[in-house]
Amino acid sequence: MTALITRDELRAGIAGGTVIVVDALGGEYWAKQHLPGAVALVRDDVDTLAPTLLPDRAAAIVTYCSNPACPNSGQVADRLTHLGYTNVRKYAEGIEDWVGAGLPTESA
Repeated sequence: MTALITRDELRAGIAGGTVIVVDALGGEYWAKQHLPGAVALVRDDVDTLAPTLLPDRAAAIVTYCSNPACPNSGQVADRLTHLGYTNVRKYAEGIEDWVGAGLPTESA
């Protein structure tokens, strides 16, 4: 089971540049709106793209998707852990919570 991160912890990590944020929705969802600095990485692409997008397997990585019901962030986090990434957490509440709190987002 992937460890969780709170909105406040994630906000501090983004502000301090201490986390790599992974949008597990990808595609048009990422293009339309994503957390600041987030890279798009969907489950089916983890094995091929993670070594390039996330070369440091010890880096603090946070995955997210839309909301707690969305399985994508957990699937990407599990796959990253399986590939040897050692500091992966999940923002379970997702982008809906982030936006609902009035926090900034980016678009492509």
